[in-house]
Amino acid sequence: MTVHFPIPAEIAALNDKEVEVLRLLAAGHTVKSIAATLGKSEASINERLRDARRKTGVGSSRELARLLDAQKIWDKNIDLVGPRSLTKAQDQPRKGHPWSKGTIAMLLTLPAAAVGLMLAANNPAQPSAPAPIALTAAPKSPPLVGRWSLDVARIPVEERPRQVTMSFRVSDDQKWTAVVEIVDPDGRTRRAESTAALDGVPVPISGNMDFIDTVALRQPAPNTLVMTLGKNGTPVSTRVYAVAKDQKTMTETIVWAGQEMPKLETTFFTRVG
Repeated sequence: MTVHFPIPAEIAALNDKEVEVLRLLAAGHTVKSIAATLGKSEASINERLRDARRKTGVGSSRELARLLDAQKIWDKNIDLVGPRSLTKAQDQPRKGHPWSKGTIAMLLTLPAAAVGLMLAANNPAQPSAPAPIALTAAPKSPPLVGRWSLDVARIPVEERPRQVTMSFRVSDDQKWTAVVEIVDPDGRTRRAESTAALDGVPVPISGNMDFIDTVALRQPAPNTLVMTLGKNGTPVSTRVYAVAKDQKTMTETIVWAGQEMPKLETTFFTRVG
């Protein structure tokens, strides 16, 4: 299936040189290789990227490049299911798809394993004789619950934010609230918040991140959360968050929509709360 990604109107303000650099970035080039390809200095390439980000309001050059270049949804090859519009999600029956994926993006086609919250419940053995009343241990929180901070030192300098934090919490009715805060290099703070069930149905995102407006969640394992971000009913990226056994670190693997052979991006978070 081919899906044409809606390009934001602000992108029309980009000039040919900026578009040229962004398309090379989307193709997998670095600033250094773009400079060598075009016979320009790295400073010149970075300046074009800064101008493009300023014109469009998108805080990441790579994210802007994906938005510009996204013409196909890489769905069938990796067995992903894109988020539907809120109306279509209510009217159409949902179909399950097998899924196994070491990904995530980071945020965006959703790996649609027919899964739910698979938290094992401990069933204590029935005592053979009366026993004294004992205190019942409180249920453990899912491994992802808490506040996480991005290791920004691993992000390319030209795309590096000052800070990124992400927090997850779960309500009694098993709905997940996710809050993301990004502090850009210029000090501007962007925030996104959403509350969704683990059913893959897109829900609105509040905040000031203009490049996304919906999120859909699934959980194939207790320490893993699959998040799909969308804009205007079209997938932007899929992000898989996986918590390590010690529950102190978390990886985010990102698949961007609009690529026939996607280049997986991985970022790293540390628990801070």
